[in-house]
Amino acid sequence: MIVLAIVLLVLGGWLVITFNGLIGLRNQVANAFRQIDVQLKRRHDLIPNLVESVKGEMKFEKETLERVILARAAAVNAGQSGNMHEVLAKEGMLTQALGKLMAISENYPNLKANEAVRTLMEELTHTENQISFSRQFYNDVVTKFNTGQQVFPTNLFASLLGFTPSELWELPADSPDRENVKVNLTI
Repeated sequence: MIVLAIVLLVLGGWLVITFNGLIGLRNQVANAFRQIDVQLKRRHDLIPNLVESVKGEMKFEKETLERVILARAAAVNAGQSGNMHEVLAKEGMLTQALGKLMAISENYPNLKANEAVRTLMEELTHTENQISFSRQFYNDVVTKFNTGQQVFPTNLFASLLGFTPSELWELPADSPDRENVKVNLTI
């Protein structure tokens, strides 16, 4: 009887520790996703300033500017939906539009010399790096959380305790970000 009580006590203690550990990991996943959201918000806030700064010089690139504006609006709306696949797709479109804007801006010497535009481009580049780091951290935490649920003997109880695996942040198969970068060095 005492042995059974000790076994039940150990099992109960293990379940509490396992449950609390998975809760901690789930909260880290949520926090990591919110960190990506913070960086995306920062990017969304920088874009209108950048577009306004380059609009006068890039009169002939109106289509590119409109694409950036539309992609930003779509990304902001997708962020409000909370659907990671939609967010990823819309943010990919925004990244592509921004990349084209930044590449085209290299053809405008007045833009390259403009301190405000240069500062905004640097801020945007820094923010893009932060987004990449945040996504990497998110995937690291999700992997740890998912692994925690899948290892034996936790896997026997994780779903019973209400835990489900989280999705990794990955590019869709048809994402333009998966394409090789085309560099043209001809003058």
